[in-house]
Amino acid sequence: MKENMRIVFMGTPDFAVASLRALVEKNHNIVGVITAPDKPAGRGRKIRTSSVKQYALEQGLTLLQPTNLKDPSFLDQLESLEADLQIVVAFRMLPEAVWKMPSLGTFNLHASLLPEYRGAAPINWAIINGETRTGVTTFFINEEIDTGAIIRQKEVEISQNETAGELHDKLMELGSILVLETVELIAEGSVEPLEQKNARFKPAPKLNKENCRIDWTQPLESVHNQIRGLSPYPAAWTLLSTKKGKTECKILQASMLREEHDQEPGKITTSRKEIRVAVQKGFIKVERLQLSGKRKMDAVSFLNGFEFSSEDRFM
Repeated sequence: MKENMRIVFMGTPDFAVASLRALVEKNHNIVGVITAPDKPAGRGRKIRTSSVKQYALEQGLTLLQPTNLKDPSFLDQLESLEADLQIVVAFRMLPEAVWKMPSLGTFNLHASLLPEYRGAAPINWAIINGETRTGVTTFFINEEIDTGAIIRQKEVEISQNETAGELHDKLMELGSILVLETVELIAEGSVEPLEQKNARFKPAPKLNKENCRIDWTQPLESVHNQIRGLSPYPAAWTLLSTKKGKTECKILQASMLREEHDQEPGKITTSRKEIRVAVQKGFIKVERLQLSGKRKMDAVSFLNGFEFSSEDRFM
């Protein structure tokens, strides 16, 4: 094993912290941490620092927060760290001058079994598309996003009711183990990268307002998969149409009820403790929801303060 290999780590959210923590706890030589600049967030526009920054400061690690990864002054700072290896977990696209800098290369941890689900939201799309398995992949970065040679993968099952949040946490921990294994392989010089084949695979594009909207005409499982694939964030949404008008509503948690019926898609039926929405071959049982501008509520609490009419529907 190469002694005291110098590592620069790049990442921003909680997902990345797990890998950085694993490296620190195994006494790897982290000579620098690169993360996103602080920025205002929330209604109060308070300055928020990244989770990776918080952990790096706690550990007394050298920290850089460039706004421009091509800035000559940043490149000089990065080069001065004299990294042998760079590790990227949930960061951003790197310019060639950055990923080519270390002698042992730069590898990325991606939350899918590449080449499937290249893109910004692999965890969400795996669930939305009804996959029963996914995993994590480490690969060497090249010119194009998520296309570099694969170093190693680990696979995990997706349960029928698992949410994106639950899968995120599972892959976060699995990914930290894979990062450690990948570093060991590289240090030992025993990596045999496997080139990704150029073929058609399922993408994982960035989530937006349009692809998070529920289409109630879709089959039962498809609607359920979309809701859990976007839970808890950014959340699947729909319009609640009542006599008073239309209001945006997020469906945060739901389950499936298989039942033949002749109701129109989006039709809402309720009891004292239950909200059902008609879809093909069944109903979506809404368990947690949030009207625009209101707090998140379970179905029972919602029904205590909101009365549906027979004409109300989701659309």
